[in-house]
Amino acid sequence: MVTTDTDVDDGAPESDLAVARATDTRPIEEVAGDLGLTPEDIEPRGEGVAKLTQEAVRSATADDADGTTVLVTGMTPTPKGEGKTVTTVGLGQALAGLGESTTVALREPSLGPVFGIKGGAAGGGYSQVLPMEAINLHFTGDIHALTAAHDLIAAALDNHLHQGNELGIDVRRIDWPRALDVNDRALRETVLGLGGPTRGVPREDEFVITAASELMAVLGLATDLEDLKARIGRIVLAEDDDGEPVTPADLGVTGAVAALLRDAFRPNLVQTVEGVPALVHGGPFANIAHGTNTLVADRVGASLSDFLVTEAGFGADLGAEKFAHIVAREGIVPDVAVVVATVRGAKRHGLEMWPADFDALADPDPDAVRAGVDNVRRHVEIVESFGVPTVVAINVFPDDTEAELAALESALDEDGIAVSRSTAYRDGGDGATDLAERVRDLAGSGEFAPLYDVERPVREKIETVAREVYGADGVEYVDGAGDDVDRLEEWGYGDLPVCLSKTPYSFSDDASLTGVPKGWTLTIREVTPSAGAGFLVAKTADVMTMPGLPAEPAAEEIDVDADGNVSGLF
Repeated sequence: MVTTDTDVDDGAPESDLAVARATDTRPIEEVAGDLGLTPEDIEPRGEGVAKLTQEAVRSATADDADGTTVLVTGMTPTPKGEGKTVTTVGLGQALAGLGESTTVALREPSLGPVFGIKGGAAGGGYSQVLPMEAINLHFTGDIHALTAAHDLIAAALDNHLHQGNELGIDVRRIDWPRALDVNDRALRETVLGLGGPTRGVPREDEFVITAASELMAVLGLATDLEDLKARIGRIVLAEDDDGEPVTPADLGVTGAVAALLRDAFRPNLVQTVEGVPALVHGGPFANIAHGTNTLVADRVGASLSDFLVTEAGFGADLGAEKFAHIVAREGIVPDVAVVVATVRGAKRHGLEMWPADFDALADPDPDAVRAGVDNVRRHVEIVESFGVPTVVAINVFPDDTEAELAALESALDEDGIAVSRSTAYRDGGDGATDLAERVRDLAGSGEFAPLYDVERPVREKIETVAREVYGADGVEYVDGAGDDVDRLEEWGYGDLPVCLSKTPYSFSDDASLTGVPKGWTLTIREVTPSAGAGFLVAKTADVMTMPGLPAEPAAEEIDVDADGNVSGLF
């Protein structure tokens, strides 16, 4: 049994880091044992961390996963998020407390958000994964391996240009950037190859944060190492002079890239504060990619435990929709879902507030909360449209008033929506027991079905998501996006699912439109292939793939003392 020395008062723990350091964790071999894994099935990577061996992964994913998959998604969030990760971890702990064999699955934190806004991304309070310092800072090196592999492809491409360009690559139509796992806005647009013939071929380029690399999405959806190689080989890097795609397979570097990702492909095993097994693996962006942890981690968790609790990025309009149309097609189907809602999230929509004023949102206003419930209700409808039974988890913050919580709870209850308060941040699994019971009761009572067939035309698939998920009246293609669709279908990519990229702060493509907007048209500005990952990306606006640091970055608060103790992570 895991114990902590930090007291819980009427508000919240002193800090996430304090809870983490006060927790007496279990040996990682014992945690692995909960999943039926032996010490030979794991490779320790420091205290409390292990990678599954390749043979253990192969064995666990050999058959169809038969555990119950719980998908945690959310309402349209504020920029600070509504607590999906805390709820995911807390729910996993609560299910384990009910005697269910449970695995939690999460994405790996990117260093960009850790040093930018969040200062840490491993859950929080008594619902976090440990060791939080290691998870937030380098972890097992997976993201660094992805960065190196991504940039190996970029180097090989530019070397090919330098060595004579036998493939006839059009330097004006190269789409493969460089990657870096920190926020650095100065690298959003660059020029390389300057300085004479020995420096390469001059051309424009850019950097993306590693989480935005298609290679991250490839890792996230690969089923095994052979599939990983196949997906790497078909990534579209550029076009040749005839307008045909150029890939890593054409450059002859598929094997080398896969070799760099050999260890990164294996899921990482850690534990929650209460000692529940957790797989933390992969971390693709939730706008230009599918935004979940890896398929292989989900398959392992659902095979080796009775319940897998996994999280999708942003709200149900983005994360749950992509899980349904991209991830589920690979064999992990949600049996039940949780939509995370908060008082402040509902209040923002009730007040029609954009941008979010968090000082104003702290003022009690039950009427505004009730007015914003339409947004939560619509996210529930989206998930249920896939045939997935749904529970709303109200993630309780310390400054929420009883009147506001009751307004949110009663409004949902009046609509016949299953709802449960969660105090998992403060109370760990005990704070999510009612939620866990509701999830367990509803699991398997639906019948999952996607909203479109992948064989349908690309425009029809985009319009299906726009109308049936976002609530748009229709779709308009501008800036050559229609020509993009025609070209991708000519290349043979028309049978791929679509991954729509838009703001997470509205159902529409305009962040200022709160609640459930009506009478609007979705504007598609560009459609690009993620052929390696296995989907097409439809972009509604310029997509931020290299964030910048804020005025007061979290990096300014992070430090390490003479004994190696890190501070400032929260």
